[in-house]
Amino acid sequence: MSEKLLTVDKLVVEYPGKGFRAKPFRALNEVSIEIEAGKTLGLVGESGSGKTTLGRALLGLAPVTAGTITFDGKDISHASRKDRRQLSRDLQVVFQDPYTSLNPAMEVGEILAEPITIQGATQKDAKARIKELLDRVGLPQDAANRLPREFSGGQRQRVAIARALALKPKLIVCDEPVSALDLTTQARVLDLFLQIQKDTGVTYLFVSHDLDVVRHISHDVAVMYRGDIVEQGPASVVTVDPSHPYTQRLLLASPVPDPDRQEQRRANRLRLLAQQAEQNEQAGAVA
Repeated sequence: MSEKLLTVDKLVVEYPGKGFRAKPFRALNEVSIEIEAGKTLGLVGESGSGKTTLGRALLGLAPVTAGTITFDGKDISHASRKDRRQLSRDLQVVFQDPYTSLNPAMEVGEILAEPITIQGATQKDAKARIKELLDRVGLPQDAANRLPREFSGGQRQRVAIARALALKPKLIVCDEPVSALDLTTQARVLDLFLQIQKDTGVTYLFVSHDLDVVRHISHDVAVMYRGDIVEQGPASVVTVDPSHPYTQRLLLASPVPDPDRQEQRRANRLRLLAQQAEQNEQAGAVA
């Protein structure tokens, strides 16, 4: 049985309300997830569901109001800045937009060397590691001497992935890492993530709004809706035959190449939306 690398237990994240005496906004409501070492948990939901907030809480970028985050056997719910610097060796992130996540004034070699040298590596060791990283993500060696603007979106995301891998982390939070890419490039980058996991055993929390994407890369899937986990289980079940109406709507929102099937999907999704609206109206009347 694989060990749990990450355990999130009843996590609550609240932000101060806007305005005098405004109630706090609860972004996460007692969220609980687990990820086994070497596996991928796909976290899926629409914009505003709270999925990115969960990823930010793991990275120390969102306040933890209640609950616990246990990483590699240690409680990191309220880790200090010093502890976070140490955690950066084992906990990394790949952001959504490769155009803004890389410093445009730095060459790729400098971008990759920065986290390595900060941890105390020599220039010689850093140079060898950069060569290894470029090979790992399928970029030529001369990429080290070029600026980010000289690359395509997919290549820039490969640079971002290489930077995340620089310190050989145990867990990478992937925050919508392919949503800014075209479909062909998406497929190639997803295959790269899979190959890296196969070769290194790294663990992923893969955040996405697209069930088709998480089906391709995830072992397990958790579905978020308005700050709650509404469904979770094996990817082969949740992304193919979901039980929760919200997950069913997400599945029906994914386009298919067959026009007749797409029309039927659209009709079914509208039916589910109408049912949800009716339920919300009834709940409001009861309240």
